[in-house]
Amino acid sequence: MATESPSFLVNRRIERSKAWIEMDPNPTTVIHVKALVDAAESSSSSGKENACKILETYFPDDETTRIGFGTAGLRSKMMPGPMGMNDLVVIQATQGLARYCLQQQQQQSGGKKLKAVVGYDHRSTEQFCPYKLTSHRFALLASLVFQEAGMECDVLNGLVPTPLLAYSVSHEGAAVGLMMTASHNPKDDAGYKVYWRDGCQIRSPLDTGISECILNNLIPWIDYGSLLTELASQYPDDPCLGLANIPNTQRLTDAYFEAIQTSGLVTHQAMKFDSKIKPPKVVYSAMHGVGYEFAKRSFEVFGLPPFDSVKAQEDPDATFPTVSFPNPEEKGALDLAMAHAQAHGGDVVLANDPDADRLAVAEMDRSTQKWTVFTGDQIGTMLGHFLWTTIGQSSTKPVAMCASTVSSTMLSTIAKEEGFHFEDTLTGFKWIGFRAKELSDEGYKSLFCYEEAIGFCCGDVVHDKDGISAIGVMTELAYNAYHTYSNLSGYLQNLHDTYGEFISHNGYYFCYDPTIILRILDGMRRGGNYMSHVGEYEIESIRDLGEPGFDSLSVDHRPTLPTSASSPMMTFRFKNGTVAQFRASGTEPKLKYYIEMRGQPGVDRDTVVQNLRLMSKILIEALLKPEENGLIAPS
Repeated sequence: MATESPSFLVNRRIERSKAWIEMDPNPTTVIHVKALVDAAESSSSSGKENACKILETYFPDDETTRIGFGTAGLRSKMMPGPMGMNDLVVIQATQGLARYCLQQQQQQSGGKKLKAVVGYDHRSTEQFCPYKLTSHRFALLASLVFQEAGMECDVLNGLVPTPLLAYSVSHEGAAVGLMMTASHNPKDDAGYKVYWRDGCQIRSPLDTGISECILNNLIPWIDYGSLLTELASQYPDDPCLGLANIPNTQRLTDAYFEAIQTSGLVTHQAMKFDSKIKPPKVVYSAMHGVGYEFAKRSFEVFGLPPFDSVKAQEDPDATFPTVSFPNPEEKGALDLAMAHAQAHGGDVVLANDPDADRLAVAEMDRSTQKWTVFTGDQIGTMLGHFLWTTIGQSSTKPVAMCASTVSSTMLSTIAKEEGFHFEDTLTGFKWIGFRAKELSDEGYKSLFCYEEAIGFCCGDVVHDKDGISAIGVMTELAYNAYHTYSNLSGYLQNLHDTYGEFISHNGYYFCYDPTIILRILDGMRRGGNYMSHVGEYEIESIRDLGEPGFDSLSVDHRPTLPTSASSPMMTFRFKNGTVAQFRASGTEPKLKYYIEMRGQPGVDRDTVVQNLRLMSKILIEALLKPEENGLIAPS
């Protein structure tokens, strides 16, 4: 096949850009792309090369390349073109989503209109781009699309946290929910998160069906831009242009907090606190997101004294001026909150991510003045144990908890010791929340689930990670810990003293050839003749989530979790209590590993750390062969 010339590619890209302009309802991106096209077509060399490079970013050579469904929807940089988050992409995605909802759910609706619920965060390019793209406008456009499809649509008025949207879908019996948020991504990004009628994030095969419908509905059904302009003239003082229902949003917000209040999660630990002991002082950061007002109300529902807010991070700000990356997990993200706590006598720092579905926790020891930033596994283990002891033990239903398969095994060990049901799931809350919902439907009290990436779901108010309810439960846990064990670190150490030290060694290698990763994992499989030892370490069981799949612990040797030929995961459980897992990243060119060793109760932490360090080195060399396979260690 002849290679297409650079000039041919440029001309074709210009034609695609013009076609995009014809469909784009956003006047600011139209002006921006048109200026680039004019410069690219100009006979003058000034600016021509740069314009062509920018257009190449917006419109790749492969005309079929476009943003795909990832973590329960879409997430990308806000920019024109099929790879970005912009007005036209949102319209195309929502047209496909609406069509899919009608195909799948119309027969179950009993003749009633299907309903969609849409929320949005504060993402906007207004302060740092030549064009204006916002989550707010995306939400309004999505509402118009649902209405054009013959569906009802409730837009939640004002900035709301993602957990409220997830709750609203279930509470309203909606067919689908949309949350316009990029969560903890950099400021340039926006997102489009989809919830199905069960209140859970979409997962396979829903995502595949929606993707197909999107590709069949790329041409806008109507002139949405003109319709928005018309509505703006009719509702000059309403930012939502008559598309949001303020009383309904307040009703749903009240219902959400009432559901938390009556869920059993509120145990009034602050009221039980010994007045002779100094209670923990909590410092809170909204991380420039939407969480502040909702976190305040969560504290009120739990009967907790007000927290001390980090004022510089309190209000929603799309530029995220005090953090380079608005992810509470990132190194340095909690520095401002920790400094504020140190200056104002704070003990515990709690931070939501910008859409308030995740929760970070740090603590300063009053005696040593040293800080501990707890990992997601440590927080999850403490929350799970606390909920079991305060609520689960007296439950009239059997209690169930779950976590992602790459999370620590400590909570599952506690479950075995204490006698409640525990399951692991595939990574991501689209799987964790869905399994929690299934467990509830099966008659369990689904009390807690989590993922190691600081996502926690306390109770069954929503079946998704919820940083708003979690902040109340975590603060009650802190009051309990400060009353009984001096602090959170003491609470955690008591768990280790009881159940053993659990030490993790997680990491990754860069690998830019996917076939090498598959070859490495296939080498662990050995054609189905699985190994019994790695070096001196005896393997107790193996789970292979590649095709056709294998689990030595199941009766028929079939894994209970879904398998995949393209993204397999290998799990080795060793006789000494170590679990080692290996998988390819779904979004980056990385081969990831998760190795955790359990020390028996009474074995000190330093010994477990030393043993894990030695074993990890042997496992990585024997199973991954980094040098032989050209794997690149992170710098």
